[in-house]
Amino acid sequence: MKRFFYTNLVAATFIALFYCSFAISQEPVAVEPTVADGFKWYDATQWPVENKGWTDVDRYFARFPARSKGVVTDAVWNLSQHSAGEIVRFRTNADTIKVRYNLYSGSLAMAHMPATGVSGLDLYAFDDETNRWLWVSCTRPGAKEEEQQWIAGMERKTRDFIVYLPLYNGVDALSIGVPEDCEFTAMSPRSDKPIVYYGTSIAHGGCCSRPGNCYTAMLDRRLNIPVMNLGFSGSARMEIAIAELMAEIDAEIYVIDALPNMNPDMVAERAVPFIKKIRETRPDVPILLVEDRCMSNTWILPSRQEFHKNNHAELKKAYDELKGDDPNLYYLEAATILGEDLDFDGTVDGSHPNDLGMWRQTNALEAAIRPILENLRAK
Repeated sequence: MKRFFYTNLVAATFIALFYCSFAISQEPVAVEPTVADGFKWYDATQWPVENKGWTDVDRYFARFPARSKGVVTDAVWNLSQHSAGEIVRFRTNADTIKVRYNLYSGSLAMAHMPATGVSGLDLYAFDDETNRWLWVSCTRPGAKEEEQQWIAGMERKTRDFIVYLPLYNGVDALSIGVPEDCEFTAMSPRSDKPIVYYGTSIAHGGCCSRPGNCYTAMLDRRLNIPVMNLGFSGSARMEIAIAELMAEIDAEIYVIDALPNMNPDMVAERAVPFIKKIRETRPDVPILLVEDRCMSNTWILPSRQEFHKNNHAELKKAYDELKGDDPNLYYLEAATILGEDLDFDGTVDGSHPNDLGMWRQTNALEAAIRPILENLRAK
């Protein structure tokens, strides 16, 4: 079995040695703006969204196709209306950027997750000097319909920008505004095959402070590969309908991280059929199985220790059953997913990572995924 044990120190060293970003190679897309009050406004529904797997949707920024309604569970369908993981790309030399947007839901925040993470739009720019994507600004949602100045006072220099869309809300309208005398180019998504990440509320983004801090977003930036977020809060239970939809995506890697929403009996019943269903369409694409991260207070709760132990054991059985005939099946143990600090400070509630926990989870997943990518590219 391929095991990945990395302390935070080793993970940090790994990132320092192997972190890579590359020049931007997206193609421009012609979009006509509207002009008002000295600003040109560009409707983001007029160019393709990155990490959106289907175009046959009933809402532009929805994650699942309209035909999946009534096929997936009602809970998954409703959560698929959230825009978690989706990215809008553009290029501009503007010194000021504004944004107008309408949110799908008026529930802007949760008790354990701020509005900036639930409903915010997170702006990053590519920095030529460090060869990295760096944070610029995040909106502060106060209503379903907003117009905000994202950033002002930048040097007038042409830069590439990405916008991470809300994690636990959807978007019904989005326009980006720049001064009328500035240049603006809508940019197409990358053409690379994505990592398709299927998971729970944790993959969905709970409970980071803003969308760019979700670990799927951080993996995207570190690995320079699209990461499609198929996280469904409380609803990742390895239904065959989900496997069929995932297999429609020509992925570089599939990651299956559903155990936090399952129990040992459910894992024993569903894991093997779920993997086999993907394999019917995608026989050779690497699949990474991820154990349930242990909740932060597991150390003091014997029943929870037993639950995690049994959940992991059933996933390991599925892996062992299939691995002999499947050289492209990989496994990540839970040991360091949320870090190994003695205070267990990586979550907001024992279950959902805070920003620190998201960073640690990114470290563990990067250490598991990067060798798989390197092996693929060596072939």
